[in-house]
Amino acid sequence: MLKSIFAKKQQWEAMVCEELTDGRRACSWSRRRCFFFILVLGAVLFVCNVDIKEMVPGYNQKWLTRYNATKWWPPFREQEQNAFSPNVTDSSISTVETSTSAFPHTETIMSTNLKDTTQTSHQTTDASLLTTNASLLVQQTTAPPSPVPYKSPGPYLVEYPYDYHFIINEPQKCEQQKPFLVLMVPVAPHNRKHRDIVRSTWGGESPVLDKVVMLFFLLGLHTGEGAEQLQDQLLQESKEHQDLIQSDFLDCYKNLTIKTMVMLEWLDFHCSSASYAMKIDSDMFLNVPNLINMLLNAPKTNYMTGLVARGGAVLRDKSHKWYVPVELYPHPQYPRYALGLGYVLSLDLPKKLVEASRHVKPLYIEDVYLGLCMQHLGIPPTDPPNWGYFNVFPVGYSRCAYSRLIATTTHENSDRLSNWKDFKKPGPYC
Repeated sequence: MLKSIFAKKQQWEAMVCEELTDGRRACSWSRRRCFFFILVLGAVLFVCNVDIKEMVPGYNQKWLTRYNATKWWPPFREQEQNAFSPNVTDSSISTVETSTSAFPHTETIMSTNLKDTTQTSHQTTDASLLTTNASLLVQQTTAPPSPVPYKSPGPYLVEYPYDYHFIINEPQKCEQQKPFLVLMVPVAPHNRKHRDIVRSTWGGESPVLDKVVMLFFLLGLHTGEGAEQLQDQLLQESKEHQDLIQSDFLDCYKNLTIKTMVMLEWLDFHCSSASYAMKIDSDMFLNVPNLINMLLNAPKTNYMTGLVARGGAVLRDKSHKWYVPVELYPHPQYPRYALGLGYVLSLDLPKKLVEASRHVKPLYIEDVYLGLCMQHLGIPPTDPPNWGYFNVFPVGYSRCAYSRLIATTTHENSDRLSNWKDFKKPGPYC
């Protein structure tokens, strides 16, 4: 309807222009015909103005108010669509050239070609009007602010706190299954073999002593060649096992502190109803029944245990893997901390540790960093009831030795699947 109306309007305007170029023909018009023409033209203008709300797709009263457009007459043009963000200020209008993919939360509003009704006596062509209003929009456009230049925290700190997001998640499983214990296993994205071994051994036990135990693997992002293919494989693995938690930080050794803090965020947000969680490396052996027995008599709050280090020296040799400069940590010894191979915590601690992390510089040594956060909270880690429960040096496999511990590192070449089958067979351990 609009197109037909404007076509007629343009024809009439063209007719008027032709008649006015020839004075003799203009004078020959009768008064009656001129009066009839004026009535028709007035009716068209009236229809275009009073039906604006019904006729304009994406009509927006705020847009009209912002540009004081209620006093303008709009001949609409489909080819002049413009994207405006509903959250921008008056001086930050996005032009047609701006990519909407850069601003996903945008609202498309049909732009109008503005013309003052008080100047209808001055005949201006559509082409000149389009040019004038286009230049006005360009003048009002403000380029988006430049991003803040990246500043590295240095080689001994990591990017935390930061708004990391979960790419693969299991947000409802804890609420649905209500576990007593949650096992969190940090592992590299490409290390499917370790995940399958854990699933087939101690990570696959539940319930244990009538307590629900849940297993999750925590991953970051893999970059470089084959990253897209690996991500597809992880998505398929997640569908199969529903035990992967992946966040959008780079998965590397230096970022273990980020991995640990993201784990705590996840536990606080999605699994705070559980009683305890254990962070344990994927190359460990875990005696879950012994762990449950220990936790049945453990404190319910402010509790962290494992192999607790005391008087750990701060290494000042720059060639060492865990070197820390004096200007970053001036003290010669670290506070008490539980070694990262495997530690247990009550589920009130994740929220407290995340809060403490906002006051403690994020050191790249993840277990030391948690010790610093615990020191900030004034909560020292607790020694386990038996000094042999957690072992940083591999304990040689035997049914008897493994029946007496909770966790131990394993030799790189040990056959963990065979050892597990032997450990679980019926009969006395010793």
